[in-house]
Amino acid sequence: MTPQRAHKETRRAARRLNHVPEQSHHWLPPVAPEPPAAVPPHNAHEAFGKPREPLLKRGGGALAALAALAAKGKALLLLLPKLKLLTTSGTMLVSIAAYSFLWGWKFAIGFVILLFVHEMGHVIQLRREGVEASAPVFIPFMGAVVWAKQLGGNALAEARVGLAGPVLGSIGAAACLPIAALTGNDLFTALAFTGFFLNLFNLAPMLPLDGGRAMAAMAPWMWLVGLAAMAAAAILFPNPIILLILLFGAMETWRRWKLRRSGSEETQAYYRVKPAHRLMVAAVYIGLIVVLVVGMDATHLVRHFSDAN
Repeated sequence: MTPQRAHKETRRAARRLNHVPEQSHHWLPPVAPEPPAAVPPHNAHEAFGKPREPLLKRGGGALAALAALAAKGKALLLLLPKLKLLTTSGTMLVSIAAYSFLWGWKFAIGFVILLFVHEMGHVIQLRREGVEASAPVFIPFMGAVVWAKQLGGNALAEARVGLAGPVLGSIGAAACLPIAALTGNDLFTALAFTGFFLNLFNLAPMLPLDGGRAMAAMAPWMWLVGLAAMAAAAILFPNPIILLILLFGAMETWRRWKLRRSGSEETQAYYRVKPAHRLMVAAVYIGLIVVLVVGMDATHLVRHFSDAN
């Protein structure tokens, strides 16, 4: 065996031991990979894209989406009283900002505090009657409201709830007088006058004002007198707030009048008040009116426009 042949045999043995395949010295052209098999479309129309749904079906989907949005909007409205923006502190700040444009921030703060004291009278009495009541929520240029499922179990309880607001509100207005005397600041005198006036206005014998609540235990027929008086005030002194009170008062008076005319035992039991209790409600009602009129007269300030501010 020649040295060259021995060398070749040695190399072949080494490849076998290392499992290295023997390379070919022949050149072959590269083989192109096979293209992937075409997947037949599920629908013959899908070769040109998915066909559009009918207009009616697409419209139904849009209507369903709008219905879902409306349902969410309704749920949001039901939750509005629980939102932070509508809490007592939040609406107080909004009302103060609104009233500041009319009277300045100092008077606006005092005015909103007087409204708060008045409404808290209703809240305290409602809870004493065993009725769950919300904290006051303020509405700029409309005052404040308290949410409750009912106003008590009978007309006497309703009268107590109605009169509690003016009672505590009058005390709050009167508290401004010693502050005015100590400081010599007419701002507190003006706040006292405004508080007396607001509580006196609320004693008008008309629903849904506090005086109308008191009349439920005394003489419900006075609702018609209060309604006529408010209508006259709306004609003589046109004002959006008076018009709203007149509208809501007429609706509530009509509703209650129909209930009383129905003659149901439940309605009769609601308005059945003992003479002694009727007399007590009348004494508080008339006494409040006298006190508030005297308070307004004592705190009335005549402003001269020539005075320097």
